[in-house]
Amino acid sequence: MLPLPVTIFITAVFVLMLTVLSLMVSIRRAQLNVLSGDGDDNTLRRRIRAHGNFVENAPLCILLILAIEAILATSTIIWIVAAILIASRILHAIGTLTRSKRIIAPAMVMQHITLAICGVWLLIQSLGNLSAAGI
Repeated sequence: MLPLPVTIFITAVFVLMLTVLSLMVSIRRAQLNVLSGDGDDNTLRRRIRAHGNFVENAPLCILLILAIEAILATSTIIWIVAAILIASRILHAIGTLTRSKRIIAPAMVMQHITLAICGVWLLIQSLGNLSAAGI
């Protein structure tokens, strides 16, 4: 069995998602013959933003899963958190690419609430460990 199966799984999913988002930008740039910027093209602009937002948020999601998994080992809770984060990243990318606020907003709410709850839980865990160690 893998030592960090959830972390490895979410990392693999996010690597594939990032590859697709990056390729979508590259293909559109090639179609427009635009090497940098967005060429004042709305489609390219949306693709760049979907890629950029993913790059801004996915690493923190992976680190969060890694931290939770380091504490909880293979609890079902980690898989639930990972599923929520994967779903939120997929929905956000789709919403950005299709300009659908009805998809983007719930995706970001899912992600932010999950990050906040897990961040508070990790903080409580770390403070508890410091207290138990007499620090």
